[in-house]
Amino acid sequence: MRSAPEGATPGFLVWRLSMKWCVAVDRAVAPLGLTHAQYSLVASLYGMGRAGERPSQRRLADHTGLEALYVSKLARALEAAGLLERARDPRDPRAMQLALTERGTEVARRAIDVVHALLEQLLEPLDGLDGPRTRAFTRDLTALLGTHLGTPLAASADVVGDRAGAHETEQS
Repeated sequence: MRSAPEGATPGFLVWRLSMKWCVAVDRAVAPLGLTHAQYSLVASLYGMGRAGERPSQRRLADHTGLEALYVSKLARALEAAGLLERARDPRDPRAMQLALTERGTEVARRAIDVVHALLEQLLEPLDGLDGPRTRAFTRDLTALLGTHLGTPLAASADVVGDRAGAHETEQS
């Protein structure tokens, strides 16, 4: 994105930045045989494993913000590629625990390095990864991620019709 369109809303800008980031990560990790979503799983598993955790698919879904069904699908593909192993949780036979294989750990390390370099490029306009503007930006994003979003009222056809009528009245 060269510049923001005039009058762009914050929601539009977040969406555009998210799409730009997803495409860039997809391209950057493709040589390692990963997609952006797969990278999200292996990088998260790498960090969780270093902290001594062997998360369930549900826990990994919560951590990444991905749907549990999608995490299950991605985990199966990563297992087939030899990057992770899935095992029944001894405390809950319905749950699957995930861990990186040795090969998965190596791929995760390489992918994390590649994405970290990409993040440095993205954040250069904010004085780099460790700059004060980046720290403030990170705080702002964290605050927004903590905001609960309910069902929008505009999802109802009646409300949309009511708003359209009110808008027409305002214009008259």
